[in-house]
Amino acid sequence: MGKSTLRILLRSVFSAYLLTAIFLLLLAFGLYSLHLTENQINLGVNGIYIISCLIAGIIAGKTARVRRFLWGLAGGCIYFLILLAVSYLIERQIGTDARELLLIFVMCAGGGTIGGMLS
Repeated sequence: MGKSTLRILLRSVFSAYLLTAIFLLLLAFGLYSLHLTENQINLGVNGIYIISCLIAGIIAGKTARVRRFLWGLAGGCIYFLILLAVSYLIERQIGTDARELLLIFVMCAGGGTIGGMLS
């Protein structure tokens, strides 16, 4: 991995996490003011994963010159790995079950891949 490759991935993942923070603040405001249900919150969090990884894929794809979908996939996978690591550090467990982890991985990787293809 050269310097430029690392910069591309770091920029796209940092942007995705910045968007995640903004969207989570908006979701928290919605929870407070609109009294959202647990299902609505779960749907919102899943949507945030997809949108953030989509944006990361677009950023990575625009920076890269070839195989943009692979850059988007890499951005989505790195987003998922960081999410998994932070979740483990906070909760001292990886997740509730393998099916949920697989679904989150598919959302992150798929969102990043689609973002890379759209760039």
